[in-house]
Amino acid sequence: MTYRPPRIPSSEITPKSVYLNRRQLIAGAAAAGGLALTGGSAFAATPLKIGNKVDDAKGETVTPKESATTYNNFYEFGTDKSDPAKNSGKFKPLPWAIKVDGMVGKPQTFGYEDLLATMPIEERIYRFRCVEAWSMVIPWDGFQLSELLKKVEPLSSAKYVAFETVVRPEEMPGQKGYFQPLPWPYVDGLRLDEAMQPLTLLAVGMYGEALPNQSGAPIRLIVPWKYGFKSIKSIVRITLTDKEPPCTWNKAAANEYGFYSNVNPKRDHPRWSQATERRIGGKSGFFSGGGDRRDTLMFNGYDEVASLYNGMDLINKYY
Repeated sequence: MTYRPPRIPSSEITPKSVYLNRRQLIAGAAAAGGLALTGGSAFAATPLKIGNKVDDAKGETVTPKESATTYNNFYEFGTDKSDPAKNSGKFKPLPWAIKVDGMVGKPQTFGYEDLLATMPIEERIYRFRCVEAWSMVIPWDGFQLSELLKKVEPLSSAKYVAFETVVRPEEMPGQKGYFQPLPWPYVDGLRLDEAMQPLTLLAVGMYGEALPNQSGAPIRLIVPWKYGFKSIKSIVRITLTDKEPPCTWNKAAANEYGFYSNVNPKRDHPRWSQATERRIGGKSGFFSGGGDRRDTLMFNGYDEVASLYNGMDLINKYY
């Protein structure tokens, strides 16, 4: 694979409002306990101001924080589960901005701290299911994606929402070298009605603190009824379109990873069963954090989204 030099997409250019509010940001960070503008560890340890708290995992035991932050898939930092925690220390989550454009009436670029100041941050405890048949229960902190999309006023012609992650090979060792596991940037997408579903979250934190680098700092998507690779991390751009957007894993192996990728115990992966899952952080098992084996729930237990797929063959056609 040909190495491509680092580029700075327009979505990463800091908005003027962010630059002008820099002093206010630094002061607020100091009051919060020393938010680091260039490092990852201090940033991740910053407490968030949380409003409403919702247990959408329906009383299940929350995965220990240590397990959730050291057993990760984030190929930009390496392909082993321990690589993201080990290799993401140089990643700089601030300053940060997300460009929202495409088929919208009011395209905008949102600074990270502007979102924290204007969006209602709440805790959502969600089940999290990986396509590799392991799972967790994580308290995410964030806001509904629908609330952000309303600000840009989607056009009636918009049918899909495309997402793009950051490209920084100088900070993300998995993005450099001749033999890379995936093409960059990592991209994914949702249908617009999926994006507007109230469960769909833009997370800025977990366990009451800002997201650690290895978990998608500073902002990532969470779609709890889909396999985890659909919950794209470190987002820099969101684009509304009338065409189904490309998705990294679907491009890499279309026979294994589809556009929808809803959690479905009746639709096996070509190389393993999806009928059961291993819960990370359980009392038994020899994998990282242990793991209790349990049955997989359709839509990961979020039956309220079933109506989105009325009339679709979720077993034979739509993966």
